[in-house]
Amino acid sequence: MGKLDGRFAAITGASRGMGRRFAEALVSEGATVALFARPSDKLDEAAAILGDRALPVACDVSDPESVRAAFATVERVFGGLDILVNNAGVSLISKIDEVSDEDVQSEVGINLMGPIYMCRSALPLLRRSGRADIINISSEAVKLPWPSQSIYAATKAGLEAFTTGLRAEVRRDLIRVTTLRSGYVSGGELARHWSEEKTAEFFRVAAETGHARLAGTTGISPHSMAEALVAILTLPRDVDVDLIELRPTAP
Repeated sequence: MGKLDGRFAAITGASRGMGRRFAEALVSEGATVALFARPSDKLDEAAAILGDRALPVACDVSDPESVRAAFATVERVFGGLDILVNNAGVSLISKIDEVSDEDVQSEVGINLMGPIYMCRSALPLLRRSGRADIINISSEAVKLPWPSQSIYAATKAGLEAFTTGLRAEVRRDLIRVTTLRSGYVSGGELARHWSEEKTAEFFRVAAETGHARLAGTTGISPHSMAEALVAILTLPRDVDVDLIELRPTAP
């Protein structure tokens, strides 16, 4: 028997990268998982690989109507929800005086407004669970913002503040709300939009501005991130974890 048998989960950004690894880990422990992501072949592929306990749900987390429609599907198919993992995120490299309107809206919409919309629509289902968890994925950029990533850091700081306030609102509903703050993850998907030139410049400047430890690390393995998520979700119900921070042990 799995540690999460009989539980229903929703994970954003679940068609690829860390979101997909989270989904794989939860399914392997017996959970049934709604894979929230924008429509794509990757979403269909992930659902096909994970099998009967995976439900592909097309959703743009930055669009409140799309989020409402997605949760209507979850309620119709699952009948309830026990776990919400707000994982979807985008990280763009740009100096603040060079960033486009579209990139600002994308980062704020996906990284901050997305989790807010998700939690708002999920709460009616989570309140019925009696053993619910919300996990919001944050970043160590909150503590030490990287050069050319001030907007990304701001969205994650906002997410952590939102998480703290939400925790106080729903504690009596038997909903645990946890921030999982991550260091650099090896093979992470956040940087998939970066050009080789921008990536090289990013790490060069990072090493020159006090971010040498981060620039030199090989990162946390996706497997370790997924193990940490399962560990949080399987803690005894009399334990409420506000924040867990994961950092790479060594280069």
